[in-house]
Amino acid sequence: MAQSIRYLKTRDGVRLAWTQSGSGPALVKAANWLSHLNYDLESPLWRHWTEFLSDHYRFIRYDERGSGMSDWEAADLSPPRWGEDLEAVIEASDPGEQFVLLGLSQGVAASVMYAVRHPERISRLILYGGYARGWAHRPESEAYRRYRAIVDLMRVGWGKDNPVFRQLFTAQFVPGASPEQISWFNELCRRATAPEIAARMLLARGELDVRDLLPLVRVPTLVLHARHDELVAFEAGKHLAAAIPGAEFVQLDSPNHILLADEPAWTQFREAVLEFTGRPTSSRAADPLLATLSARERQILAAVVAGRSNSEIGAALFVSEKTVRNSLTRIFEKLGVHTRTQAAVMARDRGLALLSTE
Repeated sequence: MAQSIRYLKTRDGVRLAWTQSGSGPALVKAANWLSHLNYDLESPLWRHWTEFLSDHYRFIRYDERGSGMSDWEAADLSPPRWGEDLEAVIEASDPGEQFVLLGLSQGVAASVMYAVRHPERISRLILYGGYARGWAHRPESEAYRRYRAIVDLMRVGWGKDNPVFRQLFTAQFVPGASPEQISWFNELCRRATAPEIAARMLLARGELDVRDLLPLVRVPTLVLHARHDELVAFEAGKHLAAAIPGAEFVQLDSPNHILLADEPAWTQFREAVLEFTGRPTSSRAADPLLATLSARERQILAAVVAGRSNSEIGAALFVSEKTVRNSLTRIFEKLGVHTRTQAAVMARDRGLALLSTE
């Protein structure tokens, strides 16, 4: 994949490495743990993400300060700098008057900061696997004790040839990964930053808190989260969707924080993102009638097929029963049916993928 690495200098003098690939409407991805602009192209964990986004968008990404090809020796790694760095990359890359903004994991915080400051620039906001409050704000939790221990281990064992220290952390990202994929992730972490910097970066993630900003987001927002994510609790994704006005929520059936190329959740993620941003999806080619339904309408129809009531569907999707009833009326009209049973039978016959909403 063709790419050229470029550099910019932030207001506090840190050099950030950024690149772009693909063509089409611009999509900017906020930085997330840990990346390396060149090494990621070889990655069995990240390559399919880069290829998918480059196939459909002018895909702009960068390495976070402290890691990858950006400056490692940055004095300030705090969350407020994340939003400033994202702004600097957007200014340097010139994605146009409006663009899609994608935040993964802690990149959600920077994306929310930018969306609140510059709502006129964002055509669509996509948040995956994210959280609004870091682990350090919950000192009574098991996660707090676990991350404090990991920080100490990072300082003594992160850079060693033996990957066992790093794997205590990386295994949480992709419990469904193969040994090859885990080995690659361990090596990425060793290449991408130094032990003390890794510890500081993890401490900064613990300190983030953008809960007060969520109600101020005024751009179309899609929130996606893996139901059994072992790194970021599913409840964190539900909180984002509930707190951001009008946000759509899609649950993905996976234990992985980084979705793998061969799992159904990755297909679901791709189609939800393409539909939300108005790009062609494979589902449209598969069945023209079901393709007339929006992603939310297909999710509601899948819940009907699963036998769930309007109240159960509404609770799972953070909408009222009235909204579910209105959506079902539109679904029936589009499918040319009159009852839930008829709609469920048609959906099964046409191979609608069941989307879990539990």
